[in-house]
Amino acid sequence: MSKPSYSLKELTLYFLKLGTWGFGGPVALVGYMHRDLVEEKKWLTEEEYKEGLALAQLAPGPLAAQLGIYIGFVHYRLLGATLIGLAFVLPSFVMVLLLGMAYKLYSGLPWMQAVFYGVGASVIGIIAMSAYKLTIKSIGKVNLDSFRSNWLLWIFYLIGAIITVITQREEVLLFVLAGLIYMFIKAPPKWFKKPVLPSVLLTGIGFWDYSTTTLVQIAFFFTKAGAFVFGSGLAIVPFLHAGVVQEYRWLTEAEFVDSVAVAMITPGPVVITVGFIGYLVAGFPGASVAALATFLPCFLFTVVLAPSFKRIAKNRSIKAFVDGITAAVIGALLGSVIIIAMRSIIDTPTALIAAVSVLALIYIKKLQEPYVILAAAIVGILIKSF
Repeated sequence: MSKPSYSLKELTLYFLKLGTWGFGGPVALVGYMHRDLVEEKKWLTEEEYKEGLALAQLAPGPLAAQLGIYIGFVHYRLLGATLIGLAFVLPSFVMVLLLGMAYKLYSGLPWMQAVFYGVGASVIGIIAMSAYKLTIKSIGKVNLDSFRSNWLLWIFYLIGAIITVITQREEVLLFVLAGLIYMFIKAPPKWFKKPVLPSVLLTGIGFWDYSTTTLVQIAFFFTKAGAFVFGSGLAIVPFLHAGVVQEYRWLTEAEFVDSVAVAMITPGPVVITVGFIGYLVAGFPGASVAALATFLPCFLFTVVLAPSFKRIAKNRSIKAFVDGITAAVIGALLGSVIIIAMRSIIDTPTALIAAVSVLALIYIKKLQEPYVILAAAIVGILIKSF
């Protein structure tokens, strides 16, 4: 391997800055990495970048964080992957901790309620738009040609959406089953073709409010969630909603929508919303455990798969398995949008805010989500003030 033209310190500082100022969600963050590291700095070749992007799409884990960890691994192996992962996630984690403290202190005040009245409705629109974009990117455009060529993926997609709406929780076995079925139909593995079976100073803001039992539950739940996030951070929404609202009842519906909103207005990976949720549930320990549990699977997958990824990436069976899972997961995301919308769109103003958010993202080019959130917060304050 040739000697890199950059130091580990330079790369770490770059990802620290990207984690601090990188707004726009996973697709935007991935685009920034290509522009800065491949086109401008030329620290990576086009081939190295594409290999990392392919791994990030194939393996579970939030897309931008997965790609960042891989880039750290390319020339600086385990140390590089670890430092880049921490540098990328740490700024947004600190931000959601501070927002969590403020939320604990002020969520009962009228002005804070007014802010999240508008923000919560806007988030519904943003997630709906993201679900649509993910659908087009991962399955195909909504037209007859796509239905004919990818009919099985569309079936998985619709089943994922319908079952999520009916059961109001994530069905991990459904996702795995979809992946296996699509793999065996589209690209059965070779073995299948053979006839062989196979503390005191921080009271009042919930900083140390936790129990050991809850931390164990958080660790288990968020590890499971992190292991089934394919392609985009927003794909984790149905898992989080089902677990923290329906199963464990850690948060109310409104608190969950607020948590997603916090992820939208902070830079870095969208999945960092788990830190905010963990803080509301069990203070700083809960935030730390939730973030670590969510990002650990993608880190481990990267450092384990990266050395032999060129061979793995060409395996048609693995690609088909991931395609099947992705279709069902995105369908579940659509189902979650429907569930959350039914409970969060409570009147005509919130319905209008959600609709305008979608239309703004469609028709105003290069409009980033934080600006939509800010506008919705202002509208919420105005509505509640008059």
